[in-house]
Amino acid sequence: MLGYLLRRILAAIPVMGVVALFVFLLLRLTPGDPAAILAGDNATPEQLDRIRTSLGLNEPIYIQFYTWVAKLLHGDLGVSLISNKPILEMIGPRLEPSISVALATIILSILVAVPLGVIAAWKHGTWIDRFVMGLSVLGFSVPVFVIGYVLIQVFAIDLRWVPVQGFKSISAGFGPFFERLILPTCTLSFIYVALIARMTRASMLDVLGEDYVRTARAKGIGEAGVLLRHALRNAAVPVITVIGSGFALLISGVVVTESVFNLPGIGRLTVDAVLARDYPVIQAMILLTSGIYVAVNLLIDLAYTLLDPRIRY
Repeated sequence: MLGYLLRRILAAIPVMGVVALFVFLLLRLTPGDPAAILAGDNATPEQLDRIRTSLGLNEPIYIQFYTWVAKLLHGDLGVSLISNKPILEMIGPRLEPSISVALATIILSILVAVPLGVIAAWKHGTWIDRFVMGLSVLGFSVPVFVIGYVLIQVFAIDLRWVPVQGFKSISAGFGPFFERLILPTCTLSFIYVALIARMTRASMLDVLGEDYVRTARAKGIGEAGVLLRHALRNAAVPVITVIGSGFALLISGVVVTESVFNLPGIGRLTVDAVLARDYPVIQAMILLTSGIYVAVNLLIDLAYTLLDPRIRY
């Protein structure tokens, strides 16, 4: 187990190195001059040259890369070209909205989708199966912003049960925090329930025809025990993959949902940085997103070993 874990961690290191190199070169080689953005349209060539020198843009590109990586290893993500603030200070307040919505969405999606997928596979071919698959198709077909605006109209404007937009930190009280989390969570869960339910159903259908399931039934084990203890555990590997990938995507920022509900999350910070061509912030956000995906994939690999001991060998 320990050897498997070490191999997975060592495999992640070159991945992050390649990502860092790609991000650095991609942003440095694209058209546009950060110095011109900072100085404005009326800047003189002397002012532009002075800004490039202060930013290190006149150095050879390999020296720029070495300096950038050295700062990263010391925990320095740089300073924003637009706001002139340390990037860590800009990311910090944005983490709570993104993580809160991601955790709530994944928890709600698992609690709803996994039972639906198991029941649909168990009742394969019946009206229950067709109903669950119809909901899944609907979840995939309707754009997320349409779902968001419908929920806002019904529950926030017509019924006035919850606020329309915004975010409150949990430090301000659980009530305000929760009531502003309901609508974005339900909006995103609509899509992830569809995805996880379809994956659970497909995996369960593959497993329910196996010999060990028939043997469990022949031994007199109840149907609930067969479905949950024997079938679901062996069908969980692809489901865990979908859940982990969805969680990483949610944390890295769902821009449309954050825009609809005015959430100050990581996704909006990334979009604002791209529109302003704020190179240090863009680099930091891409690296952060890549790091989240690598960490989640590592946790998924560890979950595989718990579900199927053969994988660790």
